[in-house]
Amino acid sequence: MSDFNDFNNPQVANLPKHLKQFIVEQHYEHYTPVDHAVWRYVMRQNYSYLKDAAYYPYIPGLEKAGLTIEKIPSLQEMNDALGKIGWGAVTVDGFIPPVAFMEYQAYRVLVIAADIRQLNHIEYTPAPDIIHESAGHAPIIGDTDYNQYLSYFGSIGAKAIFSYRDFELYEAIRHLSILKEMPDADPAEISKAEKKVAYCQENLGEPSEMALLSRLHWWTVEYGLIGSLDDPKIYGAGLLSSIGESSSCMKPEVKKLPYTIDAVNYSYDITKPQPQLFVTPTFQNLIDVLEQFADTMSFRKGETESVLKAIECKNPCTVVYSSGLQVSGVFTDVGFDPQNQTTFIKTTGPSALAFNQKELPGHGKNYHQHGFSSPVGKLKHSQKALENFSDADLTATGIEKNKHAQLHFESGITVSGKVESWLHREDKLLLVTFSDCTVKDADGRIYFEPSWGIYDMAVGEKITSVFNGAADKDAFEEIALVSKTGTYHPEYDTKTKNYQTLFQNVRDCREKGGDTTQLKEIWKALRTDHREDWLCAMEILEILEHEQALPELAKEISIYLELKAASEPEFTKLINDGFYLIKYPVGQLQKT
Repeated sequence: MSDFNDFNNPQVANLPKHLKQFIVEQHYEHYTPVDHAVWRYVMRQNYSYLKDAAYYPYIPGLEKAGLTIEKIPSLQEMNDALGKIGWGAVTVDGFIPPVAFMEYQAYRVLVIAADIRQLNHIEYTPAPDIIHESAGHAPIIGDTDYNQYLSYFGSIGAKAIFSYRDFELYEAIRHLSILKEMPDADPAEISKAEKKVAYCQENLGEPSEMALLSRLHWWTVEYGLIGSLDDPKIYGAGLLSSIGESSSCMKPEVKKLPYTIDAVNYSYDITKPQPQLFVTPTFQNLIDVLEQFADTMSFRKGETESVLKAIECKNPCTVVYSSGLQVSGVFTDVGFDPQNQTTFIKTTGPSALAFNQKELPGHGKNYHQHGFSSPVGKLKHSQKALENFSDADLTATGIEKNKHAQLHFESGITVSGKVESWLHREDKLLLVTFSDCTVKDADGRIYFEPSWGIYDMAVGEKITSVFNGAADKDAFEEIALVSKTGTYHPEYDTKTKNYQTLFQNVRDCREKGGDTTQLKEIWKALRTDHREDWLCAMEILEILEHEQALPELAKEISIYLELKAASEPEFTKLINDGFYLIKYPVGQLQKT
């Protein structure tokens, strides 16, 4: 990305190129006056309610994140503010794969969906939007304990192995969320997409590490409560950004459970309100539970079971030998003995070798383009692990450059060929390279034969770690799983553009002051051409009440809204909450 904008923020500037590919421009000029009104309504409602229900003081948190109640934030404003607390922000196109989302967190960068929910989804949207991402996640970032949890979660999550079924579910959820935000989506298409999500959820099989970790993320970062079971406060972004669920979640019918490792057993549905929520006494408890789970993960456990998870992933993973050698690629086979100890690993397709997350020169995926395979384990009749052999040890064992050598592993695998070279790093032997090489097991099965070329044998007694993705992602040029489906961006007809202009005129009147009589004309246009409206009418009423102007017009609009609230249930709460904010403005709430 040659024109990459880092907003003069060190965290954003530090992002590796495989994460930069998800970033899209915010295009601030594309937000309409209706979009800004939606932001303003939700933020005023949020502050009205969340000043008492949220864990972290909401207004100070908003300010620390560069947000205001009045208008959608720009990325530059957010980065200027977040940079002061060691974080940054970028915009992306809707849902991105969980593993990428986690890795952004590890780099202390907030991922923000550039789009904003439609007016008819003002209470809740299943799609990520700028209200959820910035007004939900960002205000809590100011809490040091919490932002440390967030970045640590990201570093753990970036290593989590997913299954190919997880990615199918991700694509299904992304498609459904895009459809639900389209104003003219075909109900049959939505129904079909909902069935696809349900099918994917029901056929995930044994949940992967990423699936389980996503549950912990959901029940903390998105839907977490903190404090006591009797009197919890909200810190989860999904609740902080939903003016409907932030209120309903506190009702007794939503069970409150103590947050423990047991939360991994609770799956979730992003399209429905949550039946239970988890309460943590402190943010430190979140880190403790995460540590507990991390101890079960392949990047800490290694061995055969972890390699099998990598095979199930069907996407690039990295296997780490006890020597420190890292093998990255799509794993397709593993050998193991009766004690379940790994004896052999194999990748198919472009693969690479690395050490300490840096690709070894000459061992990129172009060189190992057809895959990589190697034994794992001890040599027969050797007390010392091969990885600890010095040059002198190798010579003493008969492994000399330009001479034929034969290595017999305890597993029964034999490597026989002419030694070309070997590679040490930090006193560890990583590789022995052979020409004219044959690799076979005790049953005579051939793993490598001379006609295939040069053979690089990995060295290591055990597989100590297995994790998602390549060891050196940027050198691997790993194109992460960027979805081919783009979010919907509407073309506005004349009527909709006229409606947007009415909102802009109301905003100008509110912000610049002046003649309130023009509000009569706006109200007339609303009554004539936009009978479905309630929000623009509410904004006019707000100005008239606060200016104590045109009492007859104010009364007419108030009666209209009261009737709409009574006759159209989908607007009842929205309109009543709007009336409450006119009576108790945010400015007064801040002083109380």
